Amino acid sequence: MKRRVVVTGMGIVSCFGTDVDEFYAKLLEGKSGIGSIESFPCADWPTRFAGAIRQFDPGSYMEKKQARRVDPFIRYAMVAGKKALEHGGLTAEALANLKKERCGIIVGSGMGGMTVFHDGVETLLTGGGYKRLTPFFVPYIITNMAGALLAIDTGFMGPNYSISTACATANNSIHAAAEQIFQGNADLMLCGGAEAPILPIGLAGFVAIKALSTRNEAPEKASRPWDRGRDGFVMGEGAGVLLLESLEHALERGAPIYAEYLGGAANCDAYHMTDPRPDGSGVAFCIEEALRSAGVEKEAVNYINAHATSTPTGDLGELTAVHRVFGAHTANIKINATKSLVGHCLGAAGGVEAVATIQAIRTGWLHPTLNLEDPEPLLGDLDPVAGEKKAHAVRVAISNSFGFGGHNAVLVFAPYRPLAYVSR
Repeated sequence: MKRRVVVTGMGIVSCFGTDVDEFYAKLLEGKSGIGSIESFPCADWPTRFAGAIRQFDPGSYMEKKQARRVDPFIRYAMVAGKKALEHGGLTAEALANLKKERCGIIVGSGMGGMTVFHDGVETLLTGGGYKRLTPFFVPYIITNMAGALLAIDTGFMGPNYSISTACATANNSIHAAAEQIFQGNADLMLCGGAEAPILPIGLAGFVAIKALSTRNEAPEKASRPWDRGRDGFVMGEGAGVLLLESLEHALERGAPIYAEYLGGAANCDAYHMTDPRPDGSGVAFCIEEALRSAGVEKEAVNYINAHATSTPTGDLGELTAVHRVFGAHTANIKINATKSLVGHCLGAAGGVEAVATIQAIRTGWLHPTLNLEDPEPLLGDLDPVAGEKKAHAVRVAISNSFGFGGHNAVLVFAPYRPLAYVSR
């Protein structure tokens, strides 16, 4: 018998701001957050747009001097993590009364402190050599520092480490954090991912492998999951952090319960650095293992928040896997693509999309998939929620994330019911 794990708080940093309800309201409106890049000159680049965060101010969530020094991915993680605590009612006295040795943090990043790294290399080569390099260079580029600084500020002394599995990072982190609670190592965990890749070296890297859309004339139409006219993904950035607790701990402190985390799984395609297995077998096995972990039959699933990056091969690989797992039951499943509105947040994507999944459970509304004008036939009888939001009572939801290297991670969420309705 596993302990039950519930979601009691959410924190978001996105191109739509830092308020969870406002973020989801913008998604439901079908409003695109993708626009021209303004933070550096790129007028002659083949891709000149992204789902960028503009004029971000961490406010009172970080001490001002530290906020200026750290890499943006750390700023995003700190704000999203502390907002998740607030969302869960853990402020002031409530936060102080926690057993801090039973509280942990697993917040990962796919690429880490890219701005600090870029600036440091530039200083080393053109700005006076090693003597001019900041002593904060190493601490602020490593992926574990976001969670470490969150722990220093909150006093959480439980399990704390980072995971880096490219675009599967946040899902891997949430899965790992839930396992800490399932196994009795912690009562409460902050978990998710953060990424800040929209700078010249980040954009150039993805341009070099021709992974990005080049629809510069209409950025808001560039992310086109499952559309036959798609030509690559759109970069995004931000952070998504969940507050997970054991059910007993949540009930004891009177926490709000937004959803239940039923289970998850992680595996590897072991096939190619960037492409998924064409037959979808690795992803299919991961979905099956996640459902087994959750103790639910595939027929219980009626919503999928897809990875759906808008790449030619990735979209088809995921659809192939979904049909392989669910068969005729796909006629009963709605599937949508958050990236069509906010871009691909890389290591933060799973955290951002977990928030969207839980908000769908809470509100009974699914946000639309944008720009699906010429659907891939492989969608079959799956409902992609094209163009406009739809009312939908979610019974069981899965959220998929897949990363370069063949990393797959799948999470399973459901509405919280006091009496467990699935066998553990």
